[in-house]
Amino acid sequence: MSDWHLYLIRCEDGKLYTGISTDVDRRFAEHRAGGKTGSKYLKGRGPLTLVFQKRLGSKSLALKVENKVKKLSKARKEKVIGSPDMLWK
Repeated sequence: MSDWHLYLIRCEDGKLYTGISTDVDRRFAEHRAGGKTGSKYLKGRGPLTLVFQKRLGSKSLALKVENKVKKLSKARKEKVIGSPDMLWK
């Protein structure tokens, strides 16, 4: 069973994209390539920077945390990037 990770990518315009994956490096490369396997949201928003990643374990937990993070304001997401423990508060 693979470990799932949460990751955040910063776009050139400063916006943050949140995702989950079992292989963050591969997924980030797909996003940067801009092909069919990358996110539609990230196409044309580069250069992209991977600013955060955290191993969460199960897919179920990763989906729950991803949903929680997506609902956070940009200011709260910036706090999570600066202090990953903020993710649980």
